[in-house]
Amino acid sequence: MRNAPGAGGGAGRQRGLTLVELLVAISVLGFVAVLGWRGLDSIVRSRVALTAEMEQTRGMQIAFAQLQNDSTHLADPLSLQNRPSLTIVQERLMLVRTVFADNQPSRLQVITYQLKEGVLTRRESAATRDLRELDVLWLAVVKDIDTTGAVKLQSDVAAMTMRLWVSGSWRDGAGALTPATGQTASSPAPAGLEVTLKMRGRDTGIQKIFLLGAA
Repeated sequence: MRNAPGAGGGAGRQRGLTLVELLVAISVLGFVAVLGWRGLDSIVRSRVALTAEMEQTRGMQIAFAQLQNDSTHLADPLSLQNRPSLTIVQERLMLVRTVFADNQPSRLQVITYQLKEGVLTRRESAATRDLRELDVLWLAVVKDIDTTGAVKLQSDVAAMTMRLWVSGSWRDGAGALTPATGQTASSPAPAGLEVTLKMRGRDTGIQKIFLLGAA
């Protein structure tokens, strides 16, 4: 027995998507893709910013740790025989520290911290026990003709300000101990050093205080 033409044909036939439905589906998929891309881009940007901030924090920690070590071992002014043990000129810190090594006598070393073009560096001279040689090393640092290799501590530094704790009060570093006057055995020696580093893009700086010659 034959079925009538068209009988049951509608039940077996699948209706395809219309052009409008297809365009709507494509639009939805495109919208979802854009949202996903924006979310991924936001995650990547956040990760890059977080990594940069972590590197910046790590560099600051290293710089302050080195400053603390050098400040703690600041040379005794009396042992320098009327020579300056610490001088601050604008964004440059120069100091003489005592170096201790196993089975060796203590020696003296000139240390320089300098902020130039947004980069904070540290430079150290050769260690010596000869005060005349120390004078030569110090003069080279003061005249900024020291050829010793500098170590980069931190980049993207907008400003570095320093103050000294002298006779119970803070004094601006630039006017406290200058190369012209220096520090004599009879003048009061600074007991503390305050260093503030301000990073680019930040409103406030990071401040640390160090005891001088506490070792």
